[in-house]
Amino acid sequence: MNSKQNGYLNLKTLAEARGILSDAFLPVDFNVTEEVSVSAAVGRVLTDAATAVVSSPNFHSAVTDGVAVKAKDTFGAHENRPKRLQIDNQAFYVNTGQVLPADTDSVIMIEHVQVADEKTIVVETPVKPWQYVRKAGEDIEAAELLFPCNHLITPYCVGALISSGIYQVSVRKRPKVLIVPTGSELVDWRTTDPSDLTPGQVLESNSTVLGLMVDGCGGDYCIHESVMDDTEKIQAVIEDAVAGDYQIVLIIGGSSAGSEDFAKPAITALGEVLVHGVTIMPGKSVLLGKVEAKPVFGIPGYPVSAIIAFEQFVQPLLYAMQGHREPERSALAVMPTRKIPSKQGVEEFVRVKLGRVGDKVVAAPLPRGAKMITSLTEADGIIRIPNHIEGIKERQIVMAELLKPIEDIEDTLVIVGSHDHTLEILADELKIQNARLTLSSSHVGSIGGLMAIRRGTCHLAGSHLLDTRDGTYNLFYIKQILKNIPVKLVHLVMREQGLIIPKDNPKKIQGIEDLAGEEIVFVNRQKGSGTRVLLDFHLSRSGLTPDQIQGYNSERYTHMSVAVAVANGTADVGLGIYAAAQALDLDFIPMATEQYDLIIPESCYAMPNIQILLETITTSRFKERVEKLGGYSTECTGTILM
Repeated sequence: MNSKQNGYLNLKTLAEARGILSDAFLPVDFNVTEEVSVSAAVGRVLTDAATAVVSSPNFHSAVTDGVAVKAKDTFGAHENRPKRLQIDNQAFYVNTGQVLPADTDSVIMIEHVQVADEKTIVVETPVKPWQYVRKAGEDIEAAELLFPCNHLITPYCVGALISSGIYQVSVRKRPKVLIVPTGSELVDWRTTDPSDLTPGQVLESNSTVLGLMVDGCGGDYCIHESVMDDTEKIQAVIEDAVAGDYQIVLIIGGSSAGSEDFAKPAITALGEVLVHGVTIMPGKSVLLGKVEAKPVFGIPGYPVSAIIAFEQFVQPLLYAMQGHREPERSALAVMPTRKIPSKQGVEEFVRVKLGRVGDKVVAAPLPRGAKMITSLTEADGIIRIPNHIEGIKERQIVMAELLKPIEDIEDTLVIVGSHDHTLEILADELKIQNARLTLSSSHVGSIGGLMAIRRGTCHLAGSHLLDTRDGTYNLFYIKQILKNIPVKLVHLVMREQGLIIPKDNPKKIQGIEDLAGEEIVFVNRQKGSGTRVLLDFHLSRSGLTPDQIQGYNSERYTHMSVAVAVANGTADVGLGIYAAAQALDLDFIPMATEQYDLIIPESCYAMPNIQILLETITTSRFKERVEKLGGYSTECTGTILM
């Protein structure tokens, strides 16, 4: 076991690290080639020029129905001096595509043929040589250079190769990559029932994700069985791999600088560590090594870090090994919906949701943790914050690399505000109704949704803000926050809010008054959320203050995350909706039936996509799915309240 802290070598910038990688392994030796069938050659790069074996077409043919003749036999023909040609001697009936008879070089269209009798045609106008004839070699000539060395084969190329008589081509061999997951906590998802997981065990997914990314770059991959945290075992795997036919080795996990990180000592024992630590986030702990002239990477174990490290270092090398140009992502000017702080000296890859609102594309930052794979699955783009600045200002126009087609972004409805489970059903129903339409939700609380409308950075907001003076919902806040902004208020659902507690209520919590107990740990929603407003109202009515509640400042952004905190023992109780409690088989103490509405600026209301959304929420299918969640009523769903 490794008991010493590894420590980082001098951290390199992304540009410096990529330069070191390039100097060490590029240009690539392209002598590793293989012969493949042309049908399997798409996406491969030729190592030898492709020269036509036969012409295409390899015969002269008629391009129209008519009569084939020798052009010179028609020279001098005139309506006053017509020429008579004998069928099957000087003139031959042909169909489109038919081989031209010997000693003919032109075709008279059938509609221009004048028949004198069964054996004779009359020609009053001379024809030109090769008129209405497709000549042999018109497309490809035998011995012609079709494609030079280093040409990338496309499906179109395959048609030309086969037509010219080439059935096999010499191409660069696909780079072979060994992927080695490490860590004593890992379990194989292919052989593990999720319900059998015990605390501390992790379903190993990184190797599968990176393997598919290797495949997407044109490489071949093999996933090694998980290796325990042991330097000698990891070292043995690397040694066998570089001695074999692998061109690249990826060691997943153990690339950081702690005492339990084993990639660095394993690589050092066999070769050289070129870079250990890069000033990027996520992906700082990536390690670039060289063993027996082959690249060996230490890939961070957190999913987003692993993906970013792969894209920035492994991907360009894989393309270079095959003679490919690394594809560039499209970019688009976007406006962040809020300030994005960043640490100077670190280049940060911020995942964002995108949607066009009015004349601008807005970018809502997603959670930035390297552990959160959903920050990539939900992302439409990435904003890269350079290492010489301390973040991006709100509404500052910046460029975002697109992870999705621009058409998808144009057809995205942006909803900001309070979280509710029905929005997930709505997003799915919209896709069922119209596959091009996407609903993008950002959970920033009800007041955050109203502020987004005021700033013009969303199409609609979800809100359930209680006016504690009269018990109404949303109207007071709309008047206060959205002055002079005309909006429509559309009712979505009524829902049950209450205390979410563990099964069988081990702490014997009966109501809001019990939250002040010293042994009770509470989990709260974020400031500005309607649920937080509801909690504060009940606390005030019960004579309690926030500082009496242990965990009052422990914030979550969705009802489900509150329920998860209760389910895994992080908290004893939280305030949330009944549907979240039911989903995790938790107990529930009802506190309020509240109104959850959609607030839509009138400037957006007439949009076709908004109208599709409004039609969708009134369908029986949507309402039935919502009712099945439990704790919801859809009796007035779709009613326009103002």
